[in-house]
Amino acid sequence: GAAAEHQDLELQLRDVEEHNHALRREISLPPRGLKWPFFYTERINAASNCSNYYLSFSSQTIHIAIVCAGYNASRDVVTLVKSVLFHRRNPLHFHFITDSIARKILADLFHTWMVPAVHVNFYDADELKVCVSWIPNKHYSGIYGLMKLVLTKTLPTNLQKVIVLDTDITFATDIAELWVVFHKFKGQQVLGLVENQSDWYLGNLWKNHRPWPALGRGFNTGVILLLLDRLRKLKWEQMWRLTAERELMSMLSTSLADQDIFNAVIKQNPFLVHQLPCFWNVQLSDHTRSEKCYKDVSDLKVIHWNSPKKLRVKNKHVEFFRNLYLTFLEYDGNLLRRELFGCPSETDHNSENLQKTLSELDEDDPCYEFRRERFTVHRTHVYFLHYEYKPDLDNTDVTLVAQLSMDRLQMLEAICKHWEGPISLALYLSDAEAQQFLRYAQGSEVLMSRSNVGYHIVYKEGQFYPVNLLRNVAMGQVNTPYMFLSDIDFLPMYGLYEYLRKSVVQLDMGNTKKALVVPAFETLRYRLSFPKSKAELLSQLDMGTLFTFRYHVWTKGHAPTDFAKWRTATTPYRVQWEADFEPYVMVRRECPEYDRRFVGFGWNKVAHIMELDAQEYEFVVLPNAYMIHMPHAPSFDITKFRSNKQYRACLKTLKEEFQQNMSRRYGFAALKYMTVDNNS
Repeated sequence: GAAAEHQDLELQLRDVEEHNHALRREISLPPRGLKWPFFYTERINAASNCSNYYLSFSSQTIHIAIVCAGYNASRDVVTLVKSVLFHRRNPLHFHFITDSIARKILADLFHTWMVPAVHVNFYDADELKVCVSWIPNKHYSGIYGLMKLVLTKTLPTNLQKVIVLDTDITFATDIAELWVVFHKFKGQQVLGLVENQSDWYLGNLWKNHRPWPALGRGFNTGVILLLLDRLRKLKWEQMWRLTAERELMSMLSTSLADQDIFNAVIKQNPFLVHQLPCFWNVQLSDHTRSEKCYKDVSDLKVIHWNSPKKLRVKNKHVEFFRNLYLTFLEYDGNLLRRELFGCPSETDHNSENLQKTLSELDEDDPCYEFRRERFTVHRTHVYFLHYEYKPDLDNTDVTLVAQLSMDRLQMLEAICKHWEGPISLALYLSDAEAQQFLRYAQGSEVLMSRSNVGYHIVYKEGQFYPVNLLRNVAMGQVNTPYMFLSDIDFLPMYGLYEYLRKSVVQLDMGNTKKALVVPAFETLRYRLSFPKSKAELLSQLDMGTLFTFRYHVWTKGHAPTDFAKWRTATTPYRVQWEADFEPYVMVRRECPEYDRRFVGFGWNKVAHIMELDAQEYEFVVLPNAYMIHMPHAPSFDITKFRSNKQYRACLKTLKEEFQQNMSRRYGFAALKYMTVDNNS
């Protein structure tokens, strides 16, 4: 029976390999003018369903373990995940060993990605540090570069096997091909590894170069097949510890982190390793023999950017490899939400509830697209760049909150110069635009000098700009007790950050429900001598260089601020809510979220201010604060609002429904909102 089962698995393996090889052979020669693999997306996607011959194997879940820590690794691992999802035809279970930063980022990402037949578990790397912190390590990966050693202890005891990957891996084939290689293991083989493709372990790279002991060229641990159940029986934990302790007596530290220790163990116990063909880990570091691993495109399976230089590494075919990597880097992750047809998978209750909600909407409703957007789950990657924030002890700190799309990137440097405090920004971008933003930010001295700016990517989906979802995402990542709810086109006055912090104390914000109003002005000049004081601002106002915000098109939005009173005010003064009031305010972090039904242009801030009033916030205007709106081309959404009668009709309907909701939630106190002129 065991022999028959083994033979069956061998046939499955051959089927999988032949199917994928035929597929790659079919696409290995791109049409003239196109580079592989950009043109073959539809061909591969069409093959993503479970073929009949493949059906029994395709229901197996493939387990993948990845150590991931910090902001950069959390960003890099997404490209690996995309490449795996793109080719896969099996359910997947990712096991992430993470620090608290990566856990937050990846948990939010997978929760909002909602990919069918994908499960994710997290394991606390901080709890594992004690297991490896005694090992001195010179490798740039630091202590996290040693954590693959303790996977037998970390992963569930009922998990028998797992594929372990570095974050700098790109897949060019279905990971199922690698999974079935487990059945080729013989005897006491428990580790599947590819030979190291550099001369590192030969010890001849420079004079007095002394690497850790290894079998021949040694093995690279960027891709590992681990038979966990057998490793546990072999007392793997004890085995690698004794080896490391012995070698450290003379080597003093590791140079290549876990790889040195894995190789030292294999040197003593060569029977443990099953050598994988080198195309399962084509190592793109300088001076490697990686070119011997492939003859053409169809041979490539896994690419490993294992040089600190990453995409700048020296290799004869690096341009080809870079194109493959960039394909997945900029690939629309929403397209990977596809179902695995014919593959039974567990029901995802979040996805099921969402589908139920969407099915209850009337598709013949002229406002169907507006209503649908309210329930759309946008894939979200919080903290796309490095972020640091140390809480102040006085509990007065304030974060500026704003949202933007690609056409407003130029405002970021100016805002950073005007506001020195923490900033939380939600950016609405495609996958390709996110990479453009990354290059823009990394090339900016101003932005790179700031570590207290949180950039949160909300990926594009649908036809509307989900302005209030973006605001909620940015608000949700605020770490300070207070937040200043701004917009990206405004520059706060110099010193506003410190002024607001002082106002927290002066107006007893900690014990009262107040919304501090920062009066808003605008200029039509692209080059403005920004006023450094209230006196300068009043002078420019009188000269016609500045205006009160939207005075000529939407007076009601800021009229209650009472600019005439503000001109001479020296102390904060309270104002009453009026219909269509939409000031920019500082509030406590616990304030209500924005209502997601309002997308694009119209009523998105008005509804929020109405909610604050319903919850009995006092609106208090600050006498020495101001912000100025800088000119820009009209947004796509305001253009639609002005030109599309149906857009305006739907907005009117949504306003009426919001007012009715307010009445139901707040009762008699909300009657005044029902009388608001619906033509406004």
